[in-house]
Amino acid sequence: MTGLGKDLVGLEPLSAEQIRLILDTAEPFKEVSERAIKKVPALRGKTIVNLFFEASTRTRISFEFAEKRLSADSVNVAASGSSVSKGETLVDTAKNLEAMRIDMVVIRHGASGAAQFLGQRIASNVINAGDGKHEHPTQALLDLLTLRDRFGRIEGLKIAICGDVLHSRVARSNIWGLTKLGAQVAVCGPATLMPRDIESLGVTVIPRIEDAIAWADALNVLRLQLERMTAGFIPSLREYNRVFGVTSERLARAPKELLILHPGPMNRGVEIDSDVADGPHAVILPQVTNGVAVRMAVLYLLAGGAPGPGQAMGGEER
Repeated sequence: MTGLGKDLVGLEPLSAEQIRLILDTAEPFKEVSERAIKKVPALRGKTIVNLFFEASTRTRISFEFAEKRLSADSVNVAASGSSVSKGETLVDTAKNLEAMRIDMVVIRHGASGAAQFLGQRIASNVINAGDGKHEHPTQALLDLLTLRDRFGRIEGLKIAICGDVLHSRVARSNIWGLTKLGAQVAVCGPATLMPRDIESLGVTVIPRIEDAIAWADALNVLRLQLERMTAGFIPSLREYNRVFGVTSERLARAPKELLILHPGPMNRGVEIDSDVADGPHAVILPQVTNGVAVRMAVLYLLAGGAPGPGQAMGGEER
């Protein structure tokens, strides 16, 4: 038993101890990425399939880097070029892959619950790289690691998640992770982009972005997911920026300096202005760096790695 179980489908089923285990395991893996030879032999001989039914650049590449740095063999399958486009079901695809003796599947899918559905039907480990509007656990874990790096703790922090909460699986995973680790969480955005009964997840709703900035230690600014929207959610992108945009003028009026996170990709000039995204308070690029370490930790733990990857860190791959 690795401490995580067979699959990582979300942060909702995990305990605070399991979340901390992943973050603590990620710490030594950061160092691997700084080496001249960025490889350890921890998953040598393991075969991992990246099964992406939705377009993704940064998440897929981050998982690929994590797999290669652990010396695993990885194969990428995009739905547009697979038998799925010919009508094959998700389970048929996975069972065919499993017949090739794979060890893990990293899946991104447009249907909420797809990762759990798959995990219940195949023996291989399944990692959720984002499913519908449900969860995106590794994104939330890298956000938690970035916050812990900067503040030294999660407990007691005030984190405001701002923007398109309705369509965001990142928001849901962050809410579960932050609240389990003792942070106070608020959400801020247009009423049309707030899920009904969001307070039931243990968060506060702050209607105005100025009030969220005044309250928070850090803002996690969500992308407006225009591809998931039908008409009517917001009057216009310009109006959204005017009312809810995270601008340097608004941050200048904050009572303290805030940390700015964004899961990417950014709509510059809409939910976040360029001078904020590129400014001294943004930790958007450290988030990307931490993403590789977190995904290395998840892959390592699910593959049966012992907590505290001392032996895995052994020597550099030659």
